[in-house]
Amino acid sequence: MPWSTTRDPVTPAADTDAALEIADLLGQVVRDLHHGTREALAPLGLSRAQSRVVRLLANGPLRMATIAERLAVVPRTVTDLVDGVEAAGLVRRHPDPVDRRSILVALTAEGRRLLERLDVAWRESAEQAVGRLDPADRAVLLRLLRDLTDEPRAASRPGVAATVGAGVRRGRPR
Repeated sequence: MPWSTTRDPVTPAADTDAALEIADLLGQVVRDLHHGTREALAPLGLSRAQSRVVRLLANGPLRMATIAERLAVVPRTVTDLVDGVEAAGLVRRHPDPVDRRSILVALTAEGRRLLERLDVAWRESAEQAVGRLDPADRAVLLRLLRDLTDEPRAASRPGVAATVGAGVRRGRPR
């Protein structure tokens, strides 16, 4: 029997249609989340990427290379991001006492004070994106997204926790 292009849920064509619809809907949710996050962060004077750098440093100083790895970006991008948050007085660079070739980035007192406001902004944005879901549906969605990203413990990693928009891609923070 040839494959049908009807919406029968058991046909390969229907599976492909469903996958495309899922991808499209996930893309829309992510766009909405990013938009909401930008709006929530605007009063703080930070971009999403800059706020992610600050949040990554919440548990202590990190090497520039580690920041790049955790954000899954090239080192040059981290340099630009750190330049911005350093100019805002939120972080400072200093030589790594263990490896003088490396630079550590640490939060300043002002950066530490900003962490709670950043957390509120990210939470508001996430709530805006998934607020219509009841707790049971949120738990199902979280499980499914963790399955898709092969990341069952994403919420326990610094810079990723409690942030739908922070996300992971195949086990790496974005």
